[in-house]
Amino acid sequence: SVRMRLLLAGAVLLSAAAYYVYLPLPSGVSEPWKLMLLDALFRSVMQASDAAHALGVCHRLHLLNRLVSWVEETEARSCDAVHVTDSTLGGVPTRVFHPVGGGQLKRGIVYFHGGGWALGSARMRSYDLLCRKMAKDLDSVVVSVDYRLAPEAVFPDQYHDALAASRAFLSPEVLERYGIDPNRVCVSGDSSGGNLAAAVAQELGSDDRQSIRFKVQALIYPVLQALDFHTASYQQNQAVPILHRPLMARFWLQYLGADPSLEPLLLTNNHSSLDQLLIGADARSKVDWTTLLPAERRKHFRPVIRPRGSPRAMGAVPQLMDARAAPLLADRAVLGRTPTAYVLTCEFDVLRDDGLMYVRRLQEAGVTATSDHYEDGFHGCMAFSFLPVASSVGRRSLDNYISWLDHNL
Repeated sequence: SVRMRLLLAGAVLLSAAAYYVYLPLPSGVSEPWKLMLLDALFRSVMQASDAAHALGVCHRLHLLNRLVSWVEETEARSCDAVHVTDSTLGGVPTRVFHPVGGGQLKRGIVYFHGGGWALGSARMRSYDLLCRKMAKDLDSVVVSVDYRLAPEAVFPDQYHDALAASRAFLSPEVLERYGIDPNRVCVSGDSSGGNLAAAVAQELGSDDRQSIRFKVQALIYPVLQALDFHTASYQQNQAVPILHRPLMARFWLQYLGADPSLEPLLLTNNHSSLDQLLIGADARSKVDWTTLLPAERRKHFRPVIRPRGSPRAMGAVPQLMDARAAPLLADRAVLGRTPTAYVLTCEFDVLRDDGLMYVRRLQEAGVTATSDHYEDGFHGCMAFSFLPVASSVGRRSLDNYISWLDHNL
């Protein structure tokens, strides 16, 4: 009788757990159960953080970062192949990965981690493993930058940290200190880090005072605009983990230091309605996915354009139009001075079209830009390159990213 009760209780708990974990996903997603498990964990952490925030215990981002640090943060440990140290660059904390041995000058890579400008760290295990592999496989010095995070830091703080670290990295003194070839340097990052990498590439590419320039930019599922939350990929993947459409809107508002109550306006495109005087025809053309995307990506989706919206939105958050925050809005002349580009995108990612539109605009500006698209990929898939969540698309995306750098840097 007791055994039967325990079995019944176990079955009920198992069913409840399965119900919580299970999430209908598109049939083409690579190894969906791994993504479901990660999403269930992320949802639990988010809900706990929201509850703590509502109760006034702490800001939701503080609890999220504490939990992420507790699970993921690792010390700077060197190994036979790579020497690892924590340092600063341009006054910004960094973790430096220097391959051991070899007398020749090495490649150099500045890397910005993702996390919605609010989460994560160069000290996270996933980024530590990524940068170690890059340093070893490419015989490159990799500098992973710990820029400031929201809510204490808001735009342009993160951008300024990324720019300061990049300028310092490109200085002759630093390149000589680390034995880096000044003709073989790269700026890279994923998600919000890809946003910062793109913005830095634009700024330094247009700066005539900059004597040493990046040779390439490598952007991994970058977030590049916040005017249209109804691109084809936002519509198609609005509920696909781990980056749901409402979460991306929340990240943008946190980054720009804006009132979180504006979230519904962003999610309905009321902030970019036709009666918003701050958004001209030229700006709209730069995010017009109906012309910038091929038909196979537009599919059956239709643009969501509001004739009338909420005038206070753009007035309250003019940074939405700042190309330093939204690099897709940069003028063609600015794009044309950026380095050779690699842009990785995933089919099941709300940010897919941001990256694909950027490739198209770079190419139209005369920049050699490679689009590396994964039909079974999802946002954050490159983190699935390592155990215990290694997946096929994670390994493929990482291998191809490193292969592109090997051939182009």
